[in-house]
Amino acid sequence: MRNSIIYFAAIFTALLLTASCDDSIKYEVDHTPTMGMSFWNAFQLNINEDLVKDQALAVKELGYADAGYKFINIDDGFQTPRDSAGNFQYNAQLFPSGMRSVADYIHSLGLKAGIYTDAGDNTCGSENKYAYGLGTGLYGHEEDDCKLFFDEWDYDFIKIDFCGGQHAGLDEKEQYTRISKAIRSCDKKDIIFNICRWRYPGTWAEDVANSWRTTYDIRPWFSRVKYIIDENLYLQAYTRNGHYNDCDMLEIGSKWPGSDATLSHDEELTHMAYWCIASSPLIMGCDMRKVPESSREVMLNADLIAMNQDKLGLGAPVVQKEGEVYVVAKDMERIMGPKRAVVVMNLSEEPATIDVSLDALGFKGDVKLYDCFSHKDVDKPASGIYTVSLQPHASAAFFATGKRIEKSVYQAEESYMNKFSTIEGVSSPLYKASNSAGQGMYVTGLGSDPDNWMQWDNVYSRRGGKYVATVRYAADGACGFTLCVNGEEVKNVDGLDTGSQNDNWQTVNVEIRLKKGLNTIRLYNANGAMPSIDYLQLSKK
Repeated sequence: MRNSIIYFAAIFTALLLTASCDDSIKYEVDHTPTMGMSFWNAFQLNINEDLVKDQALAVKELGYADAGYKFINIDDGFQTPRDSAGNFQYNAQLFPSGMRSVADYIHSLGLKAGIYTDAGDNTCGSENKYAYGLGTGLYGHEEDDCKLFFDEWDYDFIKIDFCGGQHAGLDEKEQYTRISKAIRSCDKKDIIFNICRWRYPGTWAEDVANSWRTTYDIRPWFSRVKYIIDENLYLQAYTRNGHYNDCDMLEIGSKWPGSDATLSHDEELTHMAYWCIASSPLIMGCDMRKVPESSREVMLNADLIAMNQDKLGLGAPVVQKEGEVYVVAKDMERIMGPKRAVVVMNLSEEPATIDVSLDALGFKGDVKLYDCFSHKDVDKPASGIYTVSLQPHASAAFFATGKRIEKSVYQAEESYMNKFSTIEGVSSPLYKASNSAGQGMYVTGLGSDPDNWMQWDNVYSRRGGKYVATVRYAADGACGFTLCVNGEEVKNVDGLDTGSQNDNWQTVNVEIRLKKGLNTIRLYNANGAMPSIDYLQLSKK
């Protein structure tokens, strides 16, 4: 896998979207999601040189490396307090050969070496009280530590936590940007940078890191897996351009230290399938020598890995929902090409059946379905639907291939919102639930700022031409928006008021022209509030 922390250059010039109607994104993925293993979930602070080498060898010997799991990521616990001059120190009792020697061993196996630190003063495992991690974070030592980790020790990946950042009262954007500059100043350039802030940090993260955690830590019970899926379902627009939402480690074949809790086989499949279709990094969090064969097979599922490592690097928005049964899908290989990945999940506590609409998946006519669990073709869907019955917490995963149709409805919850964040205390537009919204979700809190816009990317027109864009909205008090197509302002719509921000939905029509192929449609209001938005519907004139 290739990385470019130097991605700031020409490819992303087009991404610096400021006010009004600047055009947007081209999907040019420079690397696919990171695959490997990490020590924290299985071993926490109980790590040493022999354990790291043993786990790396297991990844090599047991077939994980051949499947794409290349990174061996040392987490918290290898360091010790800085010396009197402030130089970073590792624990020589735990790592007697030195950290460079460990990286060299990992590299000798054809693998990549990862390391850990904090953006602030103290590491998370130190809990701001245990001496080994106090003062060992990057804060105040950004360039020196990065040159040590990457130029002297030759590590390839870094996970950077934020416990010490909170302790030191740092601003996430400012500090992680400072760290990114320090990483880019190193002689070594092939470095993967993962932000571990336990929330979606904000759209700025795409400019500084390769991936970012979106939730609190995972645990090996399904309620926590479900929480992570729920939090990520409506963040899929932010996985793009080779930068990824990180759903946290895989808890497949794993037991949390001191606990007997594990996932069932169905739960492991759902866990793996969602991480793969969402293009999350796949970082195994288990003791690689103790993984049951059934769990090993889940993590080595070549079809799911192909879903994850697809060159488009897309997220997978919700395309259909009934209760707590979700259908998520994404294009593979080519945007609006004939192949899509599909995962159906029953996150409820009861058995459920759903008629998956091939139209909702973006197909018409004959569609070929391939089951990624059984690795076999399945019976041809009849009458435009494919019925899926699932036990609680179970899922189904498919590749669907057929003739694509133009998408007519673009849900607001699959849009990209330029000022979106889930960090506590940060002013942000929101994705919110409502039974009266078209697919149960809408967006609100937009406008009153030229940068506070929403946009649908990859709006596809087979031939181009004139369309009617119907926007479904709700507003409590006079609101408005400007609609832009491909960077060009089309129309200002003012005086919208339905008496409610989350109900009494109404529609407004705007005539637009789309070019043949892919388009962008943006809604913004630089000077006043926007209404809540439910969806955008396109009709050919």
